[in-house]
Amino acid sequence: MRIPRCVPRSVRVWVVVLGMSLSSGASGAVATNGVHWSYRPLQLPEVPVVSSPSGPVTHPIDGFILDRLHREGISPTPEADRRTLLRRVSLDLTGLPPTPAEMDAFLNDPSTDAYEQCVDRLLASPRHGERWARHWLDVVHYGETHGYDKDQPRPNAWPYRDYVIRALNSDKPYSRFIQEQIAGDVLWPDTEDGVTATGFISAGPWDLIGHAEVPESKTDGKIARLLDRDDMVATVMNTFNSATVQCARCHDHKFDPVRSEEYYQLTAVFAALDRADRKFDADPTVAERRRSLEGRRAALQQEKKPLDEAMVRQGGRRFALLERRVAAAEAGSKEPARPEMGWHSAIQSKADVVQWVQVDLGRPVEIHQLLYAGCHDDFNGIGKGFGFPVRYRMELSDDPEFKAGVQQLEDQTGGDLPNPGVTPREVKVPGLRGRYVRVTATRLAARMNDFIFALSELEVLDDQGSNWALGAPVSSSDSIEAAPRWGRDNLTDGWFPGRTQSATGEALDRLRKDRKALEGLPALSASLARLTPIRTELDQVTREISTLPPQRMVYAGTVHHGGGAFRGTGSNGGKPRPVYLLARGDVRKPGNEVTPGVPRSLGLSRGLQVDPAMPEGQRRVALAEWIADPENVLTWRSIVNRVWQHHFGRGLVETANDFGRMGTAPSHPELMDWLAVWFRDNNQSLKSLHRLIVTSRTYRQSSVVPNPEIHPGVARDSDNRLLWRMNRRKLEAEAIRDSMLWVAGRLDERRGGPSFKDFVVERPEHSPHYEYALHNPEDPESHRRSVYRFLVRSQPQPMMAALDCADPSISVDRRNETLNALQALALMNHKLAVSMSRHWAVRLENEAPTIPERVSLGMRLALGRRPTAEESQALVSHTEHHGLASTCRLLLNLNEFVFVD
Repeated sequence: MRIPRCVPRSVRVWVVVLGMSLSSGASGAVATNGVHWSYRPLQLPEVPVVSSPSGPVTHPIDGFILDRLHREGISPTPEADRRTLLRRVSLDLTGLPPTPAEMDAFLNDPSTDAYEQCVDRLLASPRHGERWARHWLDVVHYGETHGYDKDQPRPNAWPYRDYVIRALNSDKPYSRFIQEQIAGDVLWPDTEDGVTATGFISAGPWDLIGHAEVPESKTDGKIARLLDRDDMVATVMNTFNSATVQCARCHDHKFDPVRSEEYYQLTAVFAALDRADRKFDADPTVAERRRSLEGRRAALQQEKKPLDEAMVRQGGRRFALLERRVAAAEAGSKEPARPEMGWHSAIQSKADVVQWVQVDLGRPVEIHQLLYAGCHDDFNGIGKGFGFPVRYRMELSDDPEFKAGVQQLEDQTGGDLPNPGVTPREVKVPGLRGRYVRVTATRLAARMNDFIFALSELEVLDDQGSNWALGAPVSSSDSIEAAPRWGRDNLTDGWFPGRTQSATGEALDRLRKDRKALEGLPALSASLARLTPIRTELDQVTREISTLPPQRMVYAGTVHHGGGAFRGTGSNGGKPRPVYLLARGDVRKPGNEVTPGVPRSLGLSRGLQVDPAMPEGQRRVALAEWIADPENVLTWRSIVNRVWQHHFGRGLVETANDFGRMGTAPSHPELMDWLAVWFRDNNQSLKSLHRLIVTSRTYRQSSVVPNPEIHPGVARDSDNRLLWRMNRRKLEAEAIRDSMLWVAGRLDERRGGPSFKDFVVERPEHSPHYEYALHNPEDPESHRRSVYRFLVRSQPQPMMAALDCADPSISVDRRNETLNALQALALMNHKLAVSMSRHWAVRLENEAPTIPERVSLGMRLALGRRPTAEESQALVSHTEHHGLASTCRLLLNLNEFVFVD
């Protein structure tokens, strides 16, 4: 069709794109009554009745495939030989080749179900979960660094990876697998899987600068959080529904029935979430006990709060400050980010101006120690020890005017004292008694072009360590009163700059003892009588919590309780942020506020069963239940297509993340629907689905075309969309690396735990450099399976990248499969290939006595077969001239090693 040039360009583009979309579908698969194929209700089609030369076809997959081939006049290839078949299914299901012993046993097994027994053995192997977890992690773009500018590491990301492996090995029902990853922490809060599964939500990249360094109130902060929620929504909907809802962020979806308002309703589901480390208990019994105790502690603290407030009102400033110190110490909290600075004298133009400040202890006290310090404020550029006097003296008296009975505590007027920074200066006193403590500066500290005297804190301790200056009145020759930073009261508020306010053991006991002494005041007796049993039970509950096993950490989608720019929603109890419909996706142009919801035209018309006033987690529960609904047609079509893709190299739908109108239509729509219904209605067992696929004749057929010059499939279906032969596929980077380690006898099959690092980190304090060239390939820690490799987003590992490893910054539904010179160079010259070739040679020398036998064993390990006479002669000659390690490197570069027939 020729489009006239007078037609506007935008219209011409639409016509072309629409034509391409409509022409891409298989017959009958695009639309029925205007409904796109992927949104139609699922129905179980009849399995076609077909026959083959060996008799009636009983396997349902073969029925659909052969029926289509017969209609197209194409005959399938014969079944692959046993050696090819075992190597294919072993690498498909476990990612590792069969051992020579396994190959021999299979080749010599006369039983009719020998192949099925091998399949069951491979599916039962823990290697299966490690293999198929890698496929899943590609889709959810799992990585162990944040990405973006700084690309800082995520040391606690790995428990999610281990969860995926565990779930696949245990054959967890797929609906449970879905719900755990979206809302497991709500539905199953006392289980390890329930919490670690939510690492799915946080698997993708995260803008550290946009979140941790830019407040949410700023435009850039709003953009960062919008993009973060966009990634969460896209990950959920692409992964589970193969739906590109993210295209509706700026306008209604141009091709699929997703309105912009529905997109923002989806983002509202995650409006309270951020990405952060969260704690969990691996033992469900411990988790349940901890949750019970923490619930009781929260209730006691709520009951205690009004009584504490009454005690503070009745006990005065010193009691209030002491109560704050005790609470902070018990909670292990630290000084506020912007501390109250302390006391600051008036600014002077000369250094030798006498300035003084004094504390009234309320009554004569026997003093044994004094602590005092200068000021410090990182946020405002005030250096350590700011305002600490150059020369000064400390005195004690019962006379507030210091005209009589003055006792010397310290004299530093004879020489300049170096600035002590924020380290409190300590003065021991031999039990002198008095009421007033005065610090008199005789030479002030220089500050730019003027001079000052400033102290952050002054503590006066008795022989029991009680601070009698806490909350005491302060007077001075003059003072800058500029709350909250400067003021006389700050000098005795109990907060030193830089000091952690947590305390344990003797220090905490002293604080409690001081508080108890003040609680003896008559005004506090009534409140204290009600408060004491609550405190007793609270202490008991806290002690019991402390005896529980330490919790572990996982980087997950969670309500964040941080401070500073990255505050999260923890400060308001996890209340979801308001979400607005944005004009063209612009955070500066918010429209109406939206409530949580889902697109109603994607095959499941019901919406979310959620009240916007419900807690944050209930929004995710509703979405998880909506996606896992048996009537959600996209969910079941999507997962069977993904599994099919990794067995055949291409899905029934080639665009695994996009079942919309811009995606491709299924090559076998009836087969896809049959598989989706069968899987949904038969325990949602992924292992059963694998078994069904790999036991079909379609999977077991040869990839070699007999008589390609005359075979009708070559001319009529050269791309093999109809599966008249098996596709020959290149192994993924991980399977190649694992096979290298395996043939060399160096593969460490330890499972789970923190990832190994095949790099050295330089400049970790800012933007880390991940230097792969500095890593030693002999390091045994790096000889684990590749699924346990630490994945860096910004700096991929060169060998793995050359072998088409997935980019963890984006969702990869299907890896590139390229052939280029870099791959041959990597397999020949990379340090790991050279190292493993040497180890492989040593293994062969230890296990076989002669060169021909070593060559034969090497071929059996690498390719699953013995060499031909011609191959043996060539390899033996090469070994004699260049060494066995060189021969091993040669074997690593054979097509048979990196391809599956």
